[in-house]
Amino acid sequence: MKYSEDVANKLNSLLEKNYDSEKGYQMAAENVKNPQLKEFFNQRAKERYDFGHELKSEIKSFGQEPDKGTSLKGDIHRGWMDIKTSLSSDNEEAVLEEAIRGEKAAVEEYNEVLKSEEIPPSTGNVLMKQRNSITDALNKVKSLEQWKD
Repeated sequence: MKYSEDVANKLNSLLEKNYDSEKGYQMAAENVKNPQLKEFFNQRAKERYDFGHELKSEIKSFGQEPDKGTSLKGDIHRGWMDIKTSLSSDNEEAVLEEAIRGEKAAVEEYNEVLKSEEIPPSTGNVLMKQRNSITDALNKVKSLEQWKD
């Protein structure tokens, strides 16, 4: 049973990160005026919502219960993002910077979980697909940020 709990704990950590990302992207979409950025952030929020459902299925397959909410760290990050964007003269630039920071952290967390020998190949495939999508989003956000310059 310990094996199932260990894997589920790692997956719950990623699930929490996806809850945080989904909420962060929703907030980002609300804080920008540019229609392309708004659409991009809304698409990322939907993607993270879908990732959450995939992770919940994986967690349940190990006979464990998925976590239900965002993390305190994510809540603090969104609070900081609110303050930063409200004080920034370039609201969209600040939102893009925060999105980059969040995506880098997500990729690092996925990489850490993927290094774990206890992650079975089928779960690893789900995680790699999600990580690769996050990496693509990170590259897109970086290009959007450069476009703003």
